[in-house]
Amino acid sequence: MKHSLRAYARRPSSFIWMILIYAAAALTVGGMLFLILHILVRGIPHLHPSLFSLQYTAENVSMLPAIWNTIVMTGMTLLIAVPLGIFSAIYLVEYARPQSRLVRVIRITTETLAGIPSIIYGLFGFLAFVLFMGWSYSLLAGVLTLAIMVLPTIIRTTEEALLAVPSSYREGSFGLGAGKLRTIFKIVLPAAMPGILSGIILAIGRIVGETAALIFTSGTSPQAVLGLHDSARTLSVHMYCLLSEGLYTDQAYATAVVLLVIVAGINGLSGTVAGKLSGKGRKER
Repeated sequence: MKHSLRAYARRPSSFIWMILIYAAAALTVGGMLFLILHILVRGIPHLHPSLFSLQYTAENVSMLPAIWNTIVMTGMTLLIAVPLGIFSAIYLVEYARPQSRLVRVIRITTETLAGIPSIIYGLFGFLAFVLFMGWSYSLLAGVLTLAIMVLPTIIRTTEEALLAVPSSYREGSFGLGAGKLRTIFKIVLPAAMPGILSGIILAIGRIVGETAALIFTSGTSPQAVLGLHDSARTLSVHMYCLLSEGLYTDQAYATAVVLLVIVAGINGLSGTVAGKLSGKGRKER
């Protein structure tokens, strides 16, 4: 302790930076805890069984149809975006020339698209799927818009995860006689799985929390979706609609609690799966 104090006395700038770092960390954690506690305190007292009725009405403003719509929307979006994103990243890392013009263009494009506001994706989906394709406000229009929106994130995170796998893993596999595809699917992908799942978690978080893009594409129908061309609202859109009407603020906070629990559950489950897959990959190697 005395040694640390002497070191900071000789270099006061280090002490200042340490204070700034601790202050930033405390501010971040404190702000997050404040938001979570505020949502829980305001929302938990208003969680009533009527909010989980099978049918939405103006009296119960049930969120159960929105929960179902969120699950369906998330599952279908990941079904489209995850294979495309992972296979694209595999091509960029394992097959394409590292410094080729195509690779540079794809990386610049994905980085640019990852930073575009969601409202832009919503306008694109509205023009392309709702108007041009004639699908109106529908689940299909929302799913395709979300798939386009999260695809750059999945590509970039998967690419970085694959690049982080040591070359010695590939060389060892080739030395034992394994082919290119077997090396990728048996050695490289299991080693990169925690990073890949991190990108998928980010994508799920963006899908579950998305509002602007879905208002323009999937609509705001409060009923449970039954077909691809049915309009459907997710939990985040449902919460936005309740708040915008100004009559169901308490129910909106209760919806926020459920949304918070769902996101926390998804993150916890994904972390567990990532740990098991990485452990399995190490045993196989």
